[in-house]
Amino acid sequence: MSQPLSSLEAPDTDRLDPVKPIRIRWVLVALLVIGGVVNYLDRANLSIANTTISKEFDLSSTQMGLLLSAFAWPYALANLPAGYLVDRFGPKRMYAWAAGLWSLVAMVSAAASSYGAMYAARVALGVAEAPFFTSSLKVNERWFAQNERALPISIVNTGSQIANALAPPLLTALMLLLGWRGMFITIGALGILIVLAWLRVYRDPTLREQMAIKGEKVEPPAPVSEKKAGWGQLFRQRNTYFMVIGAFGIFYTVWVYLTWLPSYLETSRGFSLSTTGWLASVPFLCGIAGVLFGGYLSGRLIRRGVSPVMSRKIPIAAGAALAAAAVLPVAYVENTPLAIALLSVGYFAAQMPIGCLWTLASDVAEPHQVASLGAIQNFGGFLGAALAPIVTGAILDSTGGNYNYVFVVGGVLLLVGGISYLFFVHDRRSATV
Repeated sequence: MSQPLSSLEAPDTDRLDPVKPIRIRWVLVALLVIGGVVNYLDRANLSIANTTISKEFDLSSTQMGLLLSAFAWPYALANLPAGYLVDRFGPKRMYAWAAGLWSLVAMVSAAASSYGAMYAARVALGVAEAPFFTSSLKVNERWFAQNERALPISIVNTGSQIANALAPPLLTALMLLLGWRGMFITIGALGILIVLAWLRVYRDPTLREQMAIKGEKVEPPAPVSEKKAGWGQLFRQRNTYFMVIGAFGIFYTVWVYLTWLPSYLETSRGFSLSTTGWLASVPFLCGIAGVLFGGYLSGRLIRRGVSPVMSRKIPIAAGAALAAAAVLPVAYVENTPLAIALLSVGYFAAQMPIGCLWTLASDVAEPHQVASLGAIQNFGGFLGAALAPIVTGAILDSTGGNYNYVFVVGGVLLLVGGISYLFFVHDRRSATV
C-alpha cells in the first residue's frame, strides 16, 4: 500500500491515504454488528415468549412449532430475490429498507390477538429481514480484500450471537415488566434507530479507497447498480447445491437451539421462567466465541499459506463435527450441569462455521454475484431452520415431550453439513481445489 500509485493519478495531490478506508470500514462493521443484535432480538422474541403465548392462544407443541417456523420459510424464499437486489442496488438502500420494514412488522406484531394474526406477522418479518446478511456480505466484499474478509464477516455474525445471549435475560425481563406485547414494541423501536444511523453513515468506497483495499489493482469499485446481477447461472454450478445442503444441515441444529432451548430447559430440566432466562444465555455466550474463533482460525490458515477456500472449509467441517459430537450425547445425559456443558460446547462449535460459510460465498463467486450466492446458500440454511421447529414440535408431540430424537436428528444433520462443505465445495474459478 505504501508504493506509488499508477501514473493515472498525480503523484503529489492524489496520493492515497491508506488509513482512511480502514477507519470508515470498521465503523461500518460496528454498525452491522449492532444491526445484527437488533435483527436477532426481533427473531428471538417469540422463542422467549413461547410458553406464554402458547397458553394465551391455547397452542399444542406442533402448532407452536409451525408458528416458530413461520419466520423461516418466507425468509428462506425471500433470500433469493434479496441477494439479487443487493447485488443490483447496493447494500445502503436495501439494508435501510429491510431494517425499517422489519422494525415496523415487529411493532405491529404486538397487536396480534390470534394464532392466524401472529402467523401472518411472522411471515412478514421473515420477508423483511432477508436482505440483512446479504447486505453485510456485500459491504464486506466492497470494503475488505480477500485475505482480510474472514474476521470482519465473523465479527458481523457475532451480532446474532450477542443477541442470542442477551435475548433470554433481556427479553424475559422486558416481558415480565411490559408483557410480551410491550417487549415486541420495544425491540421494534430500536430498529428504527438503526435505520437512521445506517443512512447517515454508510457509503461505498471511493476509487482510491478501493485501490488501497485491493492493493495494486487499479479498478473502480463496483457501481451501486450493476447490470450483471443475475443469479440464474449459479444454479448450474455444483458448488451452489452443496453449499445449500451444507448450510441446511448446520442451520437446522442452530435453529433447534434458537426456537426450543428455553422450552427444553423449562419442561425437561424443570427450571423456572426466570432461571431459564439467564441459563439459556450460556450456550449463546459460547456461540459468540465460536463465531470469532472460526474467523480467527480461517485467517490464521490463510497466513500459513492455505488457500482461501480451504481455509474456510476447515473451520466449517471441524465445527460441524465437534458440534455433532457434543449434541448427540445430550439425548442420553441425565446430569443437568453436564447437559448444559454439552449444549454450550455444541453451540460454540456450531457457530464456528457461520462467518466462514458467508466468506466462502465471496471466495467462490464472481464479484457481481457475491450477494446472490450468499443468499442462495442462506436459502438452503433457512430451509433447515424452517424445518427444525416443525420437526421438533412433531417429535415432542409424538413422544410425550421427550427430546432424545431431537438431539439425534440435529447431530446427524451437522455431520451431513460438514461433509458437504469439506468434500464437495471447491474453487472452480481456477485449478485450485
